[in-house]
Formats: sequence, C-alpha cells, structure tokens
Amino acid sequence: MLTSLRYLTGTAGPSGFGSRATAEDATAACSDLRHITAIITGATSGIGAETARILAKRGARLVLPARSLKAAAEARARLLAECPAAGDVVVMPLDLSSLASVRRFAARFLALGLPLNLLINNAGKFADRFALSDDGVEMTFATNYLGHFLLTKLLLEKMAETARATGVEGRIVNVSSTIHSWFAGEDAVGYIDGVTRKKIPYDPTKAYALSKLANVLHTRALDDRLKEMKANVTANCVHPGIVRTRLIRERDGLVTSNYSPHLLFPFFFWEKSQQIYQHPSMKFTQEMILTADAVFFLASKLLKTIPQAAATTCYVAVHPAVAGVSGKYFADCNEASPSRLGSSADEASKLWRFSEEMAAEEKESVHVGSFRLQVQSSNADRGLAFA
Repeated sequence: MLTSLRYLTGTAGPSGFGSRATAEDATAACSDLRHITAIITGATSGIGAETARILAKRGARLVLPARSLKAAAEARARLLAECPAAGDVVVMPLDLSSLASVRRFAARFLALGLPLNLLINNAGKFADRFALSDDGVEMTFATNYLGHFLLTKLLLEKMAETARATGVEGRIVNVSSTIHSWFAGEDAVGYIDGVTRKKIPYDPTKAYALSKLANVLHTRALDDRLKEMKANVTANCVHPGIVRTRLIRERDGLVTSNYSPHLLFPFFFWEKSQQIYQHPSMKFTQEMILTADAVFFLASKLLKTIPQAAATTCYVAVHPAVAGVSGKYFADCNEASPSRLGSSADEASKLWRFSEEMAAEEKESVHVGSFRLQVQSSNADRGLAFA
C-alpha cells in the first residue's frame, strides 16, 4: 500500500527521485557525458528514443542498432538537430530476433575500434500471435531476451577492456518490467521449450512476462560473471513504469494503436476488453462507449509520460549514486524487489546455461575473414550506415 501511495503521489524515494521524475531530472547531475560511448537498442521510438535524446544532450556518443535503417537514420537526424552537444551518432543494422544478425552487429561494431562504456538493452516487442524466429525460438523470447543475451555476451570483453583502459565504470542496463512477476510457479526453461515446440498453447501475455522475467534473471547471473571476471562493469535491470501510449478512437470504441512493452499490461482488463470490443458480434450503445472512455481516461492518469518512463533507465545508466551497484532491480529511480522467481539464483543459473545452448553457433557456418557467421541472414542486415 505504501509503495502504491508513493507512486501515485510521486513521492521521492531514497535516491531523491520518484515516479514523476523525468529523464532530464534523473541526469541533472551528469551534465557532461562526452567520455561515454553507449549502445541503445530500440532507440528509434518511445522510451529508447527519449533515453537516446537525454544521453545525446549530455554529449555522449551513441550507437543506434535497428531493424530499419530508415527509422534509425531519421532518429539520428532528430538527435543531431535537437542536441547540438551530441557526440557521434552511429547507425547500424540489427535484428535482435536473429542470432546471426546479432553476431554480425557485434563484429561490425568491434571492427570500428570504438570504446564501449554503456549498453542499454531496451528493445522489446509483444507478439499477439505465435511466431518463431529464424533460429526456431518463440519470437517474444528471442527478441526481448535471447538476442540481448547474446549481444551482451559478445560485447562484454570490450566493455571490460574499455573500463580498464579509461578507469570509467562500464554499465549494462536491462529494461525489464513489473510484468515479470506475472510468470510465477512454473519452470521458465520448461515453459519456453514447451511453447516453442508447440506442446503448450501460446499465451501472448505469459510469453511477454516470461521474456521480462528472463531479463531479470539475466541481470542476476550476469552480475555473478562480472564479479568472476573482476571487471569494472555493473549490470542492473529496470522497470520503466506504466507508460502513456497513443489511443485511437474507432467507431466501435477505444482500441490501443499497438501492443507495446511496458504500456498497458498492468491494466490487464484492457487486453481482454480489446478482444471484446473488436469481436464482430458485439454491439455497443453510446452509453457503454462513454463509460469505457471514462475508465480509460481515469486509468490514463496513473500512466507515466515517456520522459518519466525513461527516467529510471537514465538514472541507472549514468547517475553517480549508482556507481558500484550491480545485480539490482530498479523502479522509479530507486532499488526495488523483483519477484520471488526473479530473485532465484538457481533459476538464473539454469536460464544462463539454457541460453548459452540456444545461442550457440550452428554447425553449418561460414568463415568471413576472422568472423564466424551463420549462413542464415536477416533482412535487417542488408545494409550498413554510420557516421
């Protein structure tokens, strides 16, 4: 109850920030980030775009991986126009659902010879229909977790090397969600295996919750490995909050313009209401539509704006108060507690082993120079642009 009241009132926690703090507020103490090179996935829109804007405004060099080079180029143009102090903004192709694409991105980035201080694993998706990635992995899990797992693994030594050479602590930020707690009482590895093999019916909300739980468990296991490496690099995960998104009014009521991570899930009845609203057999009176409008309006007052939602990511990424803090879960710019399953060291270790097996290179591969690449390719890799 106390936590809910603090959220509703925006009361500051021990960090000095609360649910109403913006990314600008959370980084006010970090005005000069010209020494930072950051990779931010999912930076072409939403929370990722605001995170990129704030870091660019403080002078950081940014690398923006994206499936669509056009969208990334437009994001780059906006950043350079709005942030005169921005360092270089590099655009590179990456399809996180494809392990081959992740390997190509990592190889291309490392070939640039840039340092790497900050990795923000922000990109995510909600697949309302069952689909498999190029690697035969359930699409939500592949995009939200497995791609980030491999990306982090391939860039970890570069981050450790940068930290040694510069004396600047490296930081990895995994963007999770409070929805991770919705997956409970089950074997995570067994569930994803069952869904992928179609032995278990696909539930989009459950699949999303599992992918976010995997982000939390990844953070815990990654922290252990960073300590084993004695690397001056930390790993933390964040819940950005419940985010205000676009609502589209249609003749038969209100529907969300798209399902997007972290947005409307805590209002679970909304998901179910969408199915009802859009069912062809359902007819609604004007009074029913007005009532639904009122419910959505009241609920929207509990939602965060994009600048507020990006605050926790930016705080954990660059704030001095988080120096040396690792393996933790943050919400509203303060340390919080993940679910019981998300706190399990055994589950974290089990998922790590499972992920390494899933992300292992296939036997059918080709050698290009010093890089070993899978034969499979993704449309996202058919081009490369950077500046």
